[in-house]
Amino acid sequence: MILNTILSSRKERVGVQIFVFAVALLWVFPIVVALKNSLSVNGFANYTYLFTHEVGGIKIYKPFINSVVVAAGGTALILIIGTLSAFAFSKLVFFGQKWLYGFVLMCLSIPGVVVLVPFFYILKGVHLYNTLTAVIFAEVVLTLPFAVLMLRNFFDNLPNELMESAHMDGATSFQTFLHIYLPLARPALINLGVLCTVWSFQDYLLPLMFTTKSSLMTATVAISSFKSNFGFNPADQGRFYAALVLLGLPALFIFILAQRYITNGITSGAVKD
Repeated sequence: MILNTILSSRKERVGVQIFVFAVALLWVFPIVVALKNSLSVNGFANYTYLFTHEVGGIKIYKPFINSVVVAAGGTALILIIGTLSAFAFSKLVFFGQKWLYGFVLMCLSIPGVVVLVPFFYILKGVHLYNTLTAVIFAEVVLTLPFAVLMLRNFFDNLPNELMESAHMDGATSFQTFLHIYLPLARPALINLGVLCTVWSFQDYLLPLMFTTKSSLMTATVAISSFKSNFGFNPADQGRFYAALVLLGLPALFIFILAQRYITNGITSGAVKD
C-alpha cells in the first residue's frame, strides 16, 4: 500500500514537471526565435544601429526612460495610498468602514477596459491627456483595489495589541502606523512594489490609450510602433527583432530578479491566523 502510494506520488510529480517544462518551452520559444533572427543578418550590428540611429524619429532609449518614469511614479503612489488605506481598514474604526471596503473589493471585479472611456474624458478635462501623468494615474486607479486587499490582509495578521500599547504611551494612530506597523509591513511593500513595477512594464493598453506623441511611447507601445518603420528586407527584419529583444529585456530582467518576491506577493496575506 505504501509502495503504491509512493509510486503514484512520483508519477504525479513527474507528470507535473513534464507539464511545467512544456509550458516553459512555449514561453521561451518566441524569445529564442527573436534573439536568433536579430543576429541572423548583420549580427550585433543590428543592435549598434538601434543605438546610433533614430527609429520613427525617436532614439531606442527614450521608451526605456518613459517606462521607468511611469513604473516608478505609479508604484510610489500605489504604495503610499494603498498602505495608508489598508492600515485604516484593518486597524481603525470609522463610519461606513465595511461598506467602503466592500466597494473597494467590488472594484476588483470591474474589467479595466470598462473604465477607459470615462478615464479618457476625465483626464482630457483636466488637461492631462497625452502626458505620462495620465498613464500613471490610470495605472494607480486600476491597481489600488488589489493593493488595498493585499496590504489589509497583511495588516490583519499583525496584532492589535501593538496599537493599544502605543496609544497607552501617548502615540497617535498615525505615529503608531509610521513607527510600528509600517516597518513591519516592509516585506509586503517590497512584494507589492515588485508586482506593480512588472505590471507597469508589461502594460500596453493604457500608454496606447492616453498618449499619442512618439516621444511619450513606453517600451511596449514602441514595439508595435517600430514594426511600421522597418521594411521586409532581411536587414530591416534583423533590426526589428533586435528592437524586440532590447525593449523586452527590462520586464524580463525584473521578473527574473524578483521572481521570489512575486511569488510571496501573490500569497501575502492569503492565510490568516
